[in-house]
Amino acid sequence: MACFTPYSFLRHTENIMNNTEYSSSSKKTMNLALFGIIGLVGTLSISACQQTPDYNYLSGETMGTSYHISYQLPDDADEANIQAAIDKRLQQINDSMSTYQSDSTISKFNQLGRDIPIIIDADFSRVLNVSQIVYEQSGGAFDPTVMPLVDTWGFGSTMTVERLQSPPTALEIAQAKALVDFESIIKKDKSIYKSKDGVGLDFSAVAKGYGVDVIADVLRDDYQIRNYMVEIGGEIATSGVNNQQQPWQIAIDAPIEGSTVSERQTISAIRQPINTTTQMHLATSGNYRNSIVFDGKHYSHTIDPTTGEPIVGGAPSVTVAADSVALADAWATALTAMPYKKALRVANEQNLAALFVVLADGIKPSDSLDSIDDWQIVQTSAMKNLRADKQP
Repeated sequence: MACFTPYSFLRHTENIMNNTEYSSSSKKTMNLALFGIIGLVGTLSISACQQTPDYNYLSGETMGTSYHISYQLPDDADEANIQAAIDKRLQQINDSMSTYQSDSTISKFNQLGRDIPIIIDADFSRVLNVSQIVYEQSGGAFDPTVMPLVDTWGFGSTMTVERLQSPPTALEIAQAKALVDFESIIKKDKSIYKSKDGVGLDFSAVAKGYGVDVIADVLRDDYQIRNYMVEIGGEIATSGVNNQQQPWQIAIDAPIEGSTVSERQTISAIRQPINTTTQMHLATSGNYRNSIVFDGKHYSHTIDPTTGEPIVGGAPSVTVAADSVALADAWATALTAMPYKKALRVANEQNLAALFVVLADGIKPSDSLDSIDDWQIVQTSAMKNLRADKQP
């Protein structure tokens, strides 16, 4: 049985498959690494080896990040078989959608020219369907063909002031934007093709959430496990109760600059509804790690596919609860790819359960941001209803 400290769970990475979610890291904002992390409050206050014996704990590496699972082992189930089943499904997802693997389905598709079909598997099809839904409902803010713009802005590995001092030209942006065209991806029966050369897919902002859903399906459908928590890189699914027989509770940290794990401050928490048969699916996306202040404006590493430029004034962190973690993952990304006020409006219009962490009134991005009082939470009506039992 794997043994690790509770803070092994406290990982929120925007990176899936190719370690990008429309972007990558900024040296400056790595000091804000604890902001937006979703962790377990109260339920993991002691190490895994000290927990109640009938709860098992698994961990491993997948999709460019790590996974952690806590579940109540049925009397007649074998832990090794469960681990093997989970690893098998995760490998299938990587074989389908990992841009790291040159022989994956998505890599092969990206190398094809126009009008050449390729057979896709059921996992690929489901993720493509989720992407299509959020693409349409978000007005194109979520677009899995956005990588040419990310590369053009140089956000594939770092975000620097130098890039903003010497941004891409209008022509360079226009050329990259011409390859951001999700509508050129055509699905027909069990295959897809592109109607434009040079267009490619990257599911890095949805596949991690889908992986959580898949593991939850293995636990619930194959082994009849009803009490579990599944986390991949910060995206989470919970069901039933924890080892203390209490509903699972997920914490969201404040962005205290220079803070450490031992000094982290929780600004809010989302608890699974008291009805212990309910499942909860959460994803958090944030601009806090990879952002920079330039000429008095707060720029994000996140590219708005509709404008071709980095977001200015986006919400530093957005947490979404949805019917699946894949859907929550995609929507959390979409909402961080919009200016905050637009994102809040869209979230309410779409009746999304969304929680935004934004600067408190009177606080500027250029301030030191070293206190929890610098931040405030704003919730949609749907999120308020989800947390109607007056959770913190």
